[in-house]
Amino acid sequence: MRVFQFALLCLALFIQYRLWFGHNGVQDYTRLKQAVTSHQDANAKLLKRNKVLKADIQDLKLGQEGIEERARNELGMIKPGETFIRVLPGQQQNEH
Repeated sequence: MRVFQFALLCLALFIQYRLWFGHNGVQDYTRLKQAVTSHQDANAKLLKRNKVLKADIQDLKLGQEGIEERARNELGMIKPGETFIRVLPGQQQNEH
């Protein structure tokens, strides 16, 4: 009877070891869960970026205002006879 109890104890210890430290055990589960969470966060950021890009595309397809805004901001273009004034933020001086 002692041998049977010892065998059951060894089997239980082996199963517990495999559960906590073995392949597809708790450690693998937590590692994969963290990886899934980080991928979901990255996908959410990419979805937001895609929505912004789709809105830009629609804006460019629908009217000249979007094209003109991009030309002004990204390329620094101005219309003939137009004066472009850029105001840069200055450094604030502390009065003592």
